[in-house]
Amino acid sequence: MSLGYTFFMLAATQGHSADYTVAVFIGEIVLLVLVGRLLGEVMQRIGQPAVMGYLLAGVVLGQSVLGLLWPAAYQTLFPELPEQKKMLDAVSQLGVLMLLLLTGMETDLALVNKMRRTAVFSSLSGIVLPFACGLTLGYFLPDSLLTDPSQRLLTALFLATALSISSVKIVAMVIMEVDFMRRNIGQIILASAILDDTVGWIIIAVIGGLASQGTINLPHLGFTVAGTLLFLGLSFTLGRRVVAKVIRWTNDNFVIEMPVITAILILMFLMALITDYIGVHTVLGAFVAGILVGQSPILTQHIEEELRGLIVALFAPVFFGVAGLSIDLSILKTPRLIELALLLILIASFGKLVGCFTGGKLGGLNSRESTALAIGMNARGSTEVIVASIGLAMGVLNRDVYTLIVVMAIVTTMITPPLLRWALTRIPPTGEEKERLEREAAEARDFVPQIERLLIAADHSRDGKLASKLAGLFAGARHITTTVLELNQTEQPRPLPAPESPAETVKTSVEAAARQTQSENGKEEKSSRPEVLADRKPAADASGAASAIMKEAEKGYDMLFLGVEHAFGKGNPSGGFGLPVEKVVREFQKAVAIVLAKDGQSLESLTESLNILVPTTGADYSRRAAEVAIAIAKACQGRVTAFHVSPPLQRISLLRRPPGKLDPSRALVGDILALGKREGVPVHPLVKLHRLPESAILRQIKAGRHNLVILGVKLRSAEHLFFGHGVSALLESIPCSMIIVNS
Repeated sequence: MSLGYTFFMLAATQGHSADYTVAVFIGEIVLLVLVGRLLGEVMQRIGQPAVMGYLLAGVVLGQSVLGLLWPAAYQTLFPELPEQKKMLDAVSQLGVLMLLLLTGMETDLALVNKMRRTAVFSSLSGIVLPFACGLTLGYFLPDSLLTDPSQRLLTALFLATALSISSVKIVAMVIMEVDFMRRNIGQIILASAILDDTVGWIIIAVIGGLASQGTINLPHLGFTVAGTLLFLGLSFTLGRRVVAKVIRWTNDNFVIEMPVITAILILMFLMALITDYIGVHTVLGAFVAGILVGQSPILTQHIEEELRGLIVALFAPVFFGVAGLSIDLSILKTPRLIELALLLILIASFGKLVGCFTGGKLGGLNSRESTALAIGMNARGSTEVIVASIGLAMGVLNRDVYTLIVVMAIVTTMITPPLLRWALTRIPPTGEEKERLEREAAEARDFVPQIERLLIAADHSRDGKLASKLAGLFAGARHITTTVLELNQTEQPRPLPAPESPAETVKTSVEAAARQTQSENGKEEKSSRPEVLADRKPAADASGAASAIMKEAEKGYDMLFLGVEHAFGKGNPSGGFGLPVEKVVREFQKAVAIVLAKDGQSLESLTESLNILVPTTGADYSRRAAEVAIAIAKACQGRVTAFHVSPPLQRISLLRRPPGKLDPSRALVGDILALGKREGVPVHPLVKLHRLPESAILRQIKAGRHNLVILGVKLRSAEHLFFGHGVSALLESIPCSMIIVNS
């Protein structure tokens, strides 16, 4: 600290006040971030949220500790200069908007909807009772604790709001730490906290609007409430689509670094300005913007990771550090204020515990679940600090009441994690819940659920038409946002009536698959159709088609379905794969499904009654091909056969593979069978021993009357595109259509 003090004293002796102001500002940021992150590390190591460390850093650097132990250093580091405070406050206010943006992105509205009955009862009960207690306490506060006795109602409203809302971040942290995020009770607690937080921000936004007016103006209040309802209504209907389109369009059309982050920040600021215009606090606009960004069907996790780094590393320590600077713990020397602090903690805890327990019982929970819900909802943490900071900045709360609220938030937050851990471990999973947890654990290893964005590149050939049909079924079954790249054929089509375009074929298949999966899964399945975007690209030759595909692929896709004329065989110089297929498979960094339609097969009848054969090995790419097969079969009530063939003993010897190494291959067949059962798709397991795989597969196609083979492959090193001699042999003589999945 002496080094920092010496630095600032040297800066203070300089004649340039502007340089001194900037130097002090940078020094303040450095200290708040450094001390905040270090104390945050300590807090996390002892089982507390890092945000408590950020807040304690402000207390340590503020008047409560540094100001008491070394007043000169405190005055030098944090001088009482208006311009100095404004600079630090500007970063702090930007920080609160960024924090609310991130909080909104982590808000899962689908979770709230799923648990809406219990969440509504517990959240509202947990708000009404502590709000009433806080409002009553606010009316009995002595005048000495009010900034303006004529504004007692506003002070009481801020106090009531601070006592009534919970912290989603703290609740989510503890639930994740004890691995209860996917448990029923964990989802109910989190859904209640999300609803609680959302209602709380609406309340604080309206109260903030009232506070800015100084008095309660009924016409203005009506405009604020109506404007807030209209803003929320438009945001969650039209705004949801607008934000998704802005994110996708920005990602697809800009080449500058991180354009999506810029677009999101602009959207956040615009929505914050809108809420400010209608008379509510800017935090509501930032929070709603975060929710809409979080619901975007593409790039959600990537965007959140990019934003989180800057927010956690800079804005969060600065904001909570500045909040801690405003805390004056010296007021607790007064017995009367200590009694008031204890009373505030008791009232806040009593209101939350009783209200949420009652709400949980009304929502159908048992006593243990209601107890865990009540304990979890008692965590205040960062939310109360933000509320109190807003009240302090508006002049509605003085420093004494602000300090009391922050002390209450710290105490309730620090006692919640151990109590919630104890309460949650007393709730065993039910039979249905246990089955769901096992299913989710199995799905976490799957390949298909990780696909957020699909690219379909197809022309008007038979291969392109089949690729469009099958990819549409795949996208519709999994509700994946899809882009269709329509490629022109290299040969001019004959003058017949124009066939259905690839985009139209995809949309038809998507709608059919979405209807099928929705009817099978009921209300738990997404009701909205995945978005299908069509784009036509001229491709006068094979090289042009490959270039068009790779240019589109730069926009970020997780999988590509490829259906182009003469993809394999005749018309290609080497007799193997064509130039566009070879170029795309080598350059595309994610999974590629090459669709090959067999001449003579009716495409319409094929997709109406799919009977899919999936040859398997013990390799992970066989598992991924099976996932694709099951997703397609689910969309059209098809069937799947998982077929494993072990080579003859002589071939095993040549391959230097001991017989014991075949066990994973057989186990994979059982794994695929379990996957089909989870998805409601009939899977027939079939194992043949000591056969030549290629001939056994060809015989099984005829014996089982399979009309589609989906084969997982791995790219091998060769001059031309090569997946192995066995795959090449199958491609030459296979009697039905085929999908090759290179993942």
